Amino acid sequence: MAEIRLGVIMYGVTGRMGTNQHLVRSILAIREAGGVALANGDRVMPDPILVGRNAEKVEALAKQYGVARWTTDLDAALANEDDKLFFDSASTQLRADVVKQAIDAGKDIYCEKPTAETLDAALDLAKYATAKGAKNGVVHDKIFLPGLRKLRALRDSGFFGRILSVRGEFGYWVFAGDEQEAQRPSWNYRKAEGGGIILDMLCHWRYVLDHTIAPVKAVSCLGAVHLPERWDENTERYDADADDAAYATFQLDGGIVAHMNSSWCTRVRRDDLVTFHVDGTKGSAVAGLHSCKTQALTDTPRPVWNPDEPQTVNFFDQWDEVSDDQVYDNGFKIQWEDFIRHVMEGGPWEHDLLSGARGVQLAELGYKSWQERRWCDVPALEL
Repeated sequence: MAEIRLGVIMYGVTGRMGTNQHLVRSILAIREAGGVALANGDRVMPDPILVGRNAEKVEALAKQYGVARWTTDLDAALANEDDKLFFDSASTQLRADVVKQAIDAGKDIYCEKPTAETLDAALDLAKYATAKGAKNGVVHDKIFLPGLRKLRALRDSGFFGRILSVRGEFGYWVFAGDEQEAQRPSWNYRKAEGGGIILDMLCHWRYVLDHTIAPVKAVSCLGAVHLPERWDENTERYDADADDAAYATFQLDGGIVAHMNSSWCTRVRRDDLVTFHVDGTKGSAVAGLHSCKTQALTDTPRPVWNPDEPQTVNFFDQWDEVSDDQVYDNGFKIQWEDFIRHVMEGGPWEHDLLSGARGVQLAELGYKSWQERRWCDVPALEL
């Protein structure tokens, strides 16, 4: 059994998600676990180099987590032939150009979503990677979460019978920044900087619905700017002109209706920050990030409508928890491991730049639906 080094250029990981999920809980966690096991018994040990524009931030991050290599010189990092994999978690607006630069340097690619701001750019990037022979992957973190893995297993087992509908709720209250500090960076709420919850979240809902329920065929979306005034990291007021809420209905293959509410302007009263309620002819389930609860047809109660008396039934108690039949690792880490195996061993890989382009396609059609106040079909997308 041999240990194989894999040099990983990690670009733009000084932000919250890049640091926590990709650096600490994925790459460093993989190193602590002894690397990624391959089919032949070898283990791949990722060796990261942190790259960013702010030397002070990158150096501090490297020192904090004991990462030996860091730089602000992206060109020099890409020129190092010993580092074969490039990861991008920086700006969506710059992603296509930076990823193409890495492809031209002979790197395989793994990146965050959205892969671009427009479908044309996202599809062009997918075609470019394919033409250059670069192995490529896009983060599809939510379908690697325990709750959604359990939900998919229920679908695959036939638990639901014929699936009828999906109702999803996502979001929480993001403070405006005046009285309390905002939990999300201000660029999320500025159009000019690539902000907007439709571009952010409909990319997620595309791969979640496609892989967990059924392929998306059409969309009707209403966006909103509920809080047009916010305060940035320097407590300076700015006009928040990017959508901070989206109310989208999807038609899925097989006549399934799905509705997703996504909002940074809602206060949570549900099981989790995101929940998916799936109803079928033989049973229903509600999944969060980790938990999944079911109610089979045989256990479905017969509620009595009586508006003259207070409700005495606790409907939450009438659901059964899907047991944890395995240990669920961090969803980001699992996908990193799978992609590293794909890079090293080959084999099929479906969470690629084309899949990322499908997410951008749905977001673009969501904006079109909102602007034109109509349903938009989602055509098949291929290279």
